[in-house]
Amino acid sequence: MSQTRVDVAVVGLGSIGAMALWRTALALSGTGKTVLGIEQYGPLHAAGSYTGESRLFRVAAKEGRFFTPALLRSRELWHQLESESGRTLLLEAGALSLAPGDHPDIAATLRAIDEFDLQAEVLDADGLRRRYPQFAIESDDVGILDPLGGGSRPEASVLSGIEAAERLGAQVWTGVEVLDVVSTGDGVRILTARGEVIADRVIVTTGSWTTRLVPELADLVTVASFGLTWLMPRHIEWFTPDRFPGFMRDLGDVHAFGVPTLDGFSIKICPHVILPEVGDYADRFTELTPDQLWWIGEQAQRMIPDLVPDPVRWSVHPDSQTAARLPIIDTVADGAIVIATGLSGNGFKFSPVWGEALAQLAIEGRSDWQNPLFTIAAHRQHDAAG
Repeated sequence: MSQTRVDVAVVGLGSIGAMALWRTALALSGTGKTVLGIEQYGPLHAAGSYTGESRLFRVAAKEGRFFTPALLRSRELWHQLESESGRTLLLEAGALSLAPGDHPDIAATLRAIDEFDLQAEVLDADGLRRRYPQFAIESDDVGILDPLGGGSRPEASVLSGIEAAERLGAQVWTGVEVLDVVSTGDGVRILTARGEVIADRVIVTTGSWTTRLVPELADLVTVASFGLTWLMPRHIEWFTPDRFPGFMRDLGDVHAFGVPTLDGFSIKICPHVILPEVGDYADRFTELTPDQLWWIGEQAQRMIPDLVPDPVRWSVHPDSQTAARLPIIDTVADGAIVIATGLSGNGFKFSPVWGEALAQLAIEGRSDWQNPLFTIAAHRQHDAAG
């Protein structure tokens, strides 16, 4: 069996892995150290969590005070990658948070705006009807427009990260399955279908496949599925990025997100459908039922009356989840193996900065972007507390 030696290997080149590969290759550029990325599929594929044309991007984070600076850094890195790739990766249409004024997410978003002195515009129901007549607005609704938000282009971002790393000297193996990752005490042995790799440090970013390579996380990480849906408005000209923002909408007990039209005839709007969590990628849900699609269409039209209430396109994707709904970003094997998993439906917008964090952990052994709540120990403590 052939053997390859490298300084840092990145296993899994989805959203986080592609960015980790880029940031690692950049940090080690000119040092003579070698970087290898390994992906079981091609450089782009439809099997992972990141695919589906677009994602919502926002800076005013309702998740807590740590996250807004991380999103600001992600935005900086995306602009850097746009400059390097020549591609548009951020759709800067603004991000609208729309919910009843007493909804906890409105208060949390306003706290982030105040604490970090962010640009934002707060609209009452009348202001929302004037600015965004596309939405059905209730009398108690409040909208917060985050002008630094909008959408992001996941496939273009992943490819741009991989290509940027290659330009910096990283090797990339695609179509190569990793069978095992084992710390040997003086490095890490990676067994692949192409041969053995010995690395000083390994970054594991295999998403919904994580527990196959890191089975000790099986009690912390599950695999969920989420649906993405596109519906057709009767007046597509109302939904172009210059007239319609990326958005989150809470109406009653239904939460949805969406982005403006990118294909010229439909918009993405995704009322949240709960699909059961499973233990392994192989057991994931891969379809939405007719009843679920009917419910999605009904809720989408209730939020945006111009929509024809029948999805014209949909897809189902896996996602690694934790009980805390926070990511795991940590090291094992005395720092030789760096792990990111359990992004819990909230990963892509952070992918550049989480990739930077993983590169720093692999190279320097620390990162300011590693929140203490992201450690394996913190997740075990959370789960033990119930």
